[in-house]
Amino acid sequence: MPNIQGNRTLTEWLTLLLGVVILLVGLFFLIAGADLAMLGGSTYYVLCGIILIASGVFMLMGRTLGAFLYLGALAYTWVWSLWEVGFSPVDLLPRAFGPTILGILVALTIPVLRRMESRRTLRGAV
Repeated sequence: MPNIQGNRTLTEWLTLLLGVVILLVGLFFLIAGADLAMLGGSTYYVLCGIILIASGVFMLMGRTLGAFLYLGALAYTWVWSLWEVGFSPVDLLPRAFGPTILGILVALTIPVLRRMESRRTLRGAV
């Protein structure tokens, strides 16, 4: 049951923790990806890093937009991975496994984020 007073539940704390993890991964992707792009490598990491940073920030704000941004980045990751290596499972594993596991966790947080958004609306914060 949502709690209007502002006390956070365990699932909300875990959702916020996941937002921090995604934010940190995004910062790493952006910084390391910029170095890679300057050396002539793929710009995937820079673009994905920006999306992940935004996703993490929105999740920390308790907004479902953060989850949907992450899922969009996951779709982009799969498209990029398939374009890079094709359907080779051995080559796809390091590119897509970690982001997909995080994507499953993010999908599980959508109801929690919706509850957090509705509580903020009930308190009058927009």
